Amino acid sequence: MIGSLIGGAMGIGASIFGGVSASKAMNKVKKNIENQQSENDAWYNRRYNEDATQRADAQRILTITNENIRQRNRQAAGTQAVMGGTEESVAATKAANNEALAEATSQIAVAGDRRKDSIEQQYQARDAQLNGQLNDMEVQKANAISQAAQGVAQAGANMGGLF
Repeated sequence: MIGSLIGGAMGIGASIFGGVSASKAMNKVKKNIENQQSENDAWYNRRYNEDATQRADAQRILTITNENIRQRNRQAAGTQAVMGGTEESVAATKAANNEALAEATSQIAVAGDRRKDSIEQQYQARDAQLNGQLNDMEVQKANAISQAAQGVAQAGANMGGLF
């Protein structure tokens, strides 16, 4: 009878210890997932709010466009000086060049919007994945609590049969 009593108490203790250990492990996993969510939020805020015109690829396009514009303006001014062209032809060249710069900037803005859409989609997919992991973990936690409670109840019932 004492052996059965000790065995029942050990069963209760094991159930409680198992439940506590599972809860600690799940809390650690939850903290890791929450850290990943924070990192995902920071990534999103950093990438989504970048100025598209300040990116290296955009700066390269703008630099090349500006250099081409300067060369065409110099050629137009040189042609006017040598061949006696009109101020209007130089002004027309400069206006066309400014239009080219505006077009390049507009294309950068459009590409920036597409990039933001892509970043938002990546963020939402990752956020949904992490929230799914948290939800799954809560289900596992509830199952572990239920199993621990069943173990305690069963061990208690076994002990109750001794009296």
